[in-house]
Amino acid sequence: MPDTDSDFTGSIPEIYDSHLVPILFAGYADDLARRAARGDPKSVLELAAGSGAVTRALAPRLDGNARYVVTDLNAAMLERARQHHDDDRLDWQAADALALPFDDDSFDVVLCQFGVMFFPDRPAGFAEARRVLRPGGRFVFNSWGPIEKNDFSNRAVATLMRLYPEDPPQFLARTPFGYSQAARIEADLAAAGFGDVRIAELEMESHAAQARDFAFGQSYGSPLRLEIEARSGPTLEQVEKAITEDIARDFGAAPAAGRMSALVAEATAP
Repeated sequence: MPDTDSDFTGSIPEIYDSHLVPILFAGYADDLARRAARGDPKSVLELAAGSGAVTRALAPRLDGNARYVVTDLNAAMLERARQHHDDDRLDWQAADALALPFDDDSFDVVLCQFGVMFFPDRPAGFAEARRVLRPGGRFVFNSWGPIEKNDFSNRAVATLMRLYPEDPPQFLARTPFGYSQAARIEADLAAAGFGDVRIAELEMESHAAQARDFAFGQSYGSPLRLEIEARSGPTLEQVEKAITEDIARDFGAAPAAGRMSALVAEATAP
């Protein structure tokens, strides 16, 4: 995975949060928050929090005395998430999911919203989650399902292949949608020492007020932008326009709606 795949800097965090979160992430954030809040946990650790979609959904569900530590490797994304909150319970820390700065047996729940795909060594990251969980604690996360079941993103990839036939940008297929096999996830969790693993496919519908909202968010608000800018050929504006037109043709212009699919995993620490 190239280093640029996790480069959420400059204007990317703001655009990601304003355009992609409502279209792609908000519904799954509510689902993950509901799962994480089960059992009234008293200490929660969020990994790879991004711009805080799950943080916003989970914080109101936790007991007033609960400890909630929100982390991300990317300081710019973490700052974007922090701007949404005025809550003294939340502890914001830049942290690498593969080398967590927390003691063993520290948390009741560890959760991660669409972040495990970016781990350079997933079994090692999962082992860190298990290490900081108390016995019986839960690791809850989601990962995108096959890109063919995610209409907007699949259409964007097809558009990029048409625009760049010799060297299409591969960020979407390579990383966000590159960890979509339940058997692989289950094997990685088992290798990290987790038991009682449950993985379910969860389908939702994606809604955009305008097709351009998704096209702009994906072109300008993700590391896909860096791949486009590094190539000769169509500009960012031209890519955004082409994706807009293809989404509008296949899924509607205003509004647009399409399928989404994700895998939701829950595993228990021994």
